[in-house]
Amino acid sequence: MLDVNVDRGDRLPLHDQVCAKIRRAVADGEVGPGERLPPARDLAAVLNVNTNTVLRALRLLRDEGLLEFRRGRGITVVGPAHRGAVLARARELVQFAKRQGYDRDELIRIIEDMT
Repeated sequence: MLDVNVDRGDRLPLHDQVCAKIRRAVADGEVGPGERLPPARDLAAVLNVNTNTVLRALRLLRDEGLLEFRRGRGITVVGPAHRGAVLARARELVQFAKRQGYDRDELIRIIEDMT
């Protein structure tokens, strides 16, 4: 099982701590692409947190492209941790640009001008 623990004294929300620990485990090679993670219920029991906290973290990692959920197969690591981090930052940039009034095409032009 993953060596994941949370610090209840940390200001970082528990689900973000779980995300960070899983990303680190993937980056360190503790869990690699194609490997299955323990069920959310088991992770929650080990961490002594609510199952919904773990599920929230796992969904975020799925949205980043790091994990894949498959019925009957569980949760599998599908991508390297750095790809997930880049996707997360890209989503943050898109959301920030929208709040600043930039549309998709303008954001793409800004990025293209940078390279």
